[in-house]
Amino acid sequence: MNRTAPRGALWALLAGNFVIGTGVMAVPGTLNEISTSLDVTVATAGQLITAAAMVMCLGAPLLAAVVAGWDRRLLLTLTLVWYAAGHALAALMPSFAALLPVRMLTVVAPAIFTPQAAACAGMLVPQEHRGRAVTFVFLGWSVASVLGLPIGALIGGHLGWRTAFGAIALLSLASAGWVWLTLPTGIRPAALTAAAWSRVLRSPVLMGIVSVTALQGSGQFVLFSYFGPILKRDFGADPGTLSLMWALFGLFGLAGNMLVSRFIDRLGAGRMVLVTSSLIALSLLLWPSAHTLPWLAAVLVPWGLGCFAANSAQQARLVGLAPALAPGSVALNSSGIYVGQAVGAALGGWLLAHDASAWMSLVGLALLLTAISVSVAVDRSRRPA
Repeated sequence: MNRTAPRGALWALLAGNFVIGTGVMAVPGTLNEISTSLDVTVATAGQLITAAAMVMCLGAPLLAAVVAGWDRRLLLTLTLVWYAAGHALAALMPSFAALLPVRMLTVVAPAIFTPQAAACAGMLVPQEHRGRAVTFVFLGWSVASVLGLPIGALIGGHLGWRTAFGAIALLSLASAGWVWLTLPTGIRPAALTAAAWSRVLRSPVLMGIVSVTALQGSGQFVLFSYFGPILKRDFGADPGTLSLMWALFGLFGLAGNMLVSRFIDRLGAGRMVLVTSSLIALSLLLWPSAHTLPWLAAVLVPWGLGCFAANSAQQARLVGLAPALAPGSVALNSSGIYVGQAVGAALGGWLLAHDASAWMSLVGLALLLTAISVSVAVDRSRRPA
């Protein structure tokens, strides 16, 4: 395998995650427009998030086994081409009933790309730099929150959600070309045997970490899924204001991920998970006190710092604990992310539909505190008696 230019390949994988993240977050960013355009309630439109998350949750481990022997250059390139086609087709759908299955097929791409890019990054660098390489590649999701999400929301607010989806399709094609041109050939992680999958699934530590990811995601997406509608309803936010708030959130998300990428190998992934989860919990605790947009912006700062950084730290935690099992454990961790999105979006939609939106932050906080407790217990279980 050619390892002469791993940095260029890592940048291409980061860019791929940027496109993947922008596409995944396109629905929360344009939820108001989708709801209005397709004549459904916000809670109903939000189930696009739930359905897509379930596909990604189930698809990540199943597809990890299916594509195990593929050359990663070919696999990741084709995945982005699929993503482009899915978004282009979704933009043409005339109704919610038609859009839902197309969206579910489209998000097969994130189920493959993000976990396989993480495992691939770990093979491009020496062992002592794996944590940093994995978190670097995952920075693409943070950049998506800084640029992709607010720009998508702005395009959706002024030109419609279909235009935003079309833009994502074009970005996906460009990213596919970048991956194809820069990723070395011959990257074929050894396929996990049934025995290896059994080791992952039967490991209390690895599955405990995946559970932390699911709880984190659930706690965040109770509220995160419905940022746009809530800010419009409670604060009268227009598309420009919504885009600015998304950009603020994403800017601190990028900063948090960069800090984690810089210090994770020195401080340890477990400690990073504790810090980032606590920051998210702080914002959820303070959310009910936010009665003005400036104060709400301040409340979002800790959440932004912790949101994407927590996922990066979790992936690095798994790769560092069991590198040989990383294709399986990282795929399951991606499932944890997506099952968290599904559960959180469903809970949030139920609360919103039953006029109980005041409870959304408290439900999310309870789930985050549970995640923190499980994470601490996992770390303690690994210490010698």
